[in-house]
Amino acid sequence: MPDTIPASGDAAGEAERVALPLVDETLVDDVQALVDAGERGMVLNLVADLHPADLGDLLSHLPLASAQTMLMWLPREQAGNVLPELESARRAGLLEGVHPRAIADLVDHLDSDDAADVLADVDDRVAEEVLPHLEDAEEVEALMAYGEETAGGLMGTELVAVPITATIREVTEAVRQSSDEDIEHLYVVYAVDEEGRLAGVLPLRRLLLSPADATVGEVAEREPVCVEADIDQEEVARIMERYDLVALPVIGPDRRLLGQISIDDVVDVIREEAEEDIQRAAGVVGDEELSSSVLAVSRGRLPWLAIGMAGAVLSGLVIRAFEGQLERAIVLATFIPLVTATGGNAAIQSAAIVVQGLTSGDLWAGEGLRRLGKELWVALLNGVVLGVALAGVVALMQAAGVVDDAAPARLAATVGLTLLTVVVVATTNGALVPFILQRAGVDPATSMGPFVTTLNDILGLTIYFAVATAVYL
Repeated sequence: MPDTIPASGDAAGEAERVALPLVDETLVDDVQALVDAGERGMVLNLVADLHPADLGDLLSHLPLASAQTMLMWLPREQAGNVLPELESARRAGLLEGVHPRAIADLVDHLDSDDAADVLADVDDRVAEEVLPHLEDAEEVEALMAYGEETAGGLMGTELVAVPITATIREVTEAVRQSSDEDIEHLYVVYAVDEEGRLAGVLPLRRLLLSPADATVGEVAEREPVCVEADIDQEEVARIMERYDLVALPVIGPDRRLLGQISIDDVVDVIREEAEEDIQRAAGVVGDEELSSSVLAVSRGRLPWLAIGMAGAVLSGLVIRAFEGQLERAIVLATFIPLVTATGGNAAIQSAAIVVQGLTSGDLWAGEGLRRLGKELWVALLNGVVLGVALAGVVALMQAAGVVDDAAPARLAATVGLTLLTVVVVATTNGALVPFILQRAGVDPATSMGPFVTTLNDILGLTIYFAVATAVYL
């Protein structure tokens, strides 16, 4: 049964209720059974009112063969609308083996940017066969030439552009005519000069409130925020967020208007970038999706696992190098997990704040030393508190007989001083490594993964045994 939510209304109990179909396991099982039974009519009736996003969710949870059958059963427009809602790996799987002409029928009515995204997921040879059958083949092919994660790959070419000398009356008529061109996102009208260069932006609100005989040049924003096509999509998202834009014009090197990026595309970018940062922080290389193949998932995870394993081997070699100290005082082994865990946590805390600042643009590369200084003071404060607390715990353990040691004061001093030093070093690494990675052209989110924790394990153990050698033994 579909769930419902009350719509806002004036009278209690009289508010209109809007049905919200839910895609859950029951619906997936029902559709799967109907597809297996060949009941096309029942399947189409069951999913007729689903929003493309919900329909995409349903196709993502069905087995690939069943999902492909269902996609081919759907009406052309409904099937085409669902393609942009799918993850890239799932979309590629569903379109594998589909005739190029059939793919063209599915994407021909989509916005140019969505059509380009779909064709980017199919084989290059198939894409070349699809393009001649598209009404907007030239625009789609031009968009496919841009990198997928650039402003050019994100923009659409559907927009309303008028001469800077046009009157508001003429612009209003141009907006009316644009409805015939199926422009889905119409937030602003762009003003261009006689050479097609961006000269201004006219928001719809200003258009509606301006006198009919005024010219666009008189009422438009003459220095609009715009970006070039090769700028990274993450920077596009930051710009639109900073300036509260719902549409962002994209220009070429000569300022010729190429297209626009709408807010719905940027929401997708923000989500994708956040997911990518989370994956890199967890040590996943590449863009792993729920529908990715086993081989693709393994390829994305194996490199960092190998790096982590290599780091663990190095940590073991550090312990091996101080084997003599351990044999003389086996009690030192008790605190190895504490040293490595605390150092790793301190590094991740520091790195997370720095990465967040770098990603959002609130923290600049030139502010690295100032940020590092602040992190050092925080590390010293936390290190002193934790070191003193641990020294007290060791003394209590000695008094209770949990730790039997002949030099309890020196043991307490060793672990306390070690923890202080490790927290300072780990926090410094966590704050510094993201800046270094960004300077090297590597996503700073990588510093939150196994790289920084493995590095701090090695340094922490080295510090621990060095302090133990100097103070305790």
